[in-house]
Amino acid sequence: MSTYIVKRLIYMVVILLAASFLIFSLYALTPGDFISGNIKLTPERKAELRAIYGLDKSVLERYFIWMKQAIQGDFGYSLAQQKPVLTLFHEYIWNSFLLAIVSTFLTWFIAVIIGVVAAYRQYSWFDSLVMVGIFAAMSLPSFFIGLFLIKLLAVDFKWLPPGGMLTTGSNATGLDYVLEVVQHMTLPVIVMTLLGVGSLTRYFRSNMIEVIRQDYIRTARAKGLSESKVLYTHALRNALLPAITLVGFELPSLFGGSLIIERIFNWPGIGQLYMQSFSLRDYPLLMGFTMFIAILTVLGTLLSDLLYHFADPRVRLH
Repeated sequence: MSTYIVKRLIYMVVILLAASFLIFSLYALTPGDFISGNIKLTPERKAELRAIYGLDKSVLERYFIWMKQAIQGDFGYSLAQQKPVLTLFHEYIWNSFLLAIVSTFLTWFIAVIIGVVAAYRQYSWFDSLVMVGIFAAMSLPSFFIGLFLIKLLAVDFKWLPPGGMLTTGSNATGLDYVLEVVQHMTLPVIVMTLLGVGSLTRYFRSNMIEVIRQDYIRTARAKGLSESKVLYTHALRNALLPAITLVGFELPSLFGGSLIIERIFNWPGIGQLYMQSFSLRDYPLLMGFTMFIAILTVLGTLLSDLLYHFADPRVRLH
């Protein structure tokens, strides 16, 4: 196990170095930047700022400077926000994490329950209804669902606030603050859950259908075990094994999967900051966030491999 982890860590370093060079090159070679796009600056001031921030150097030289600073924990300075990139991450990323962790938990919880029941009652009216709902959830774009729920629940019925994290001018503290945040995050969490539960339910349903047809399930029933014990102790445990591979993709999606949702609901998360940086050509922030997602991706892949090994000892890691 230790040998495998060491090999994977070396492999991860190589992958991240290659990814960092690709990410930096793509942004560095993109025409224009925050300084050249600022019409308020004179040509002399633009040239001065480009020299201060090292933008007058070659791409390769700039990459090695950026990489050296990144290894030391400095991912650059946001020209648009006038703050270090890591400082902005610390200010915004936890808001995104709050949305993502709640919606991910609800997505998996709902998908497992519906997937198991739909597989057990295959071709029933419930299964047919589930399949229709799955394809509907997968076909509708996120902005349509978001705007529709804002119109229905926020504008028409006025049950929930239409956006933001807090009410404008709010000075709530303690429990009132928590309740206000929960109220504002309800709509974006509903949309993110609806978007994720469709494909995941279909995945669990197909896994369960395959598992309940196995010989050991028929043997368990022949021994006189209750149907609930057969389903949730024997079948579900084995049906969840392939889903462990999805855990590795959930880690980066915690921060990168809600970009449009945060924009629609004006949620002050890293996703909305990332979208704003595109229009401002704030490349240091864009590079830092993209590199952060790359790091989470390779860590998530390693985590899914290790979890699969612990869940099924028959899988050997080399």
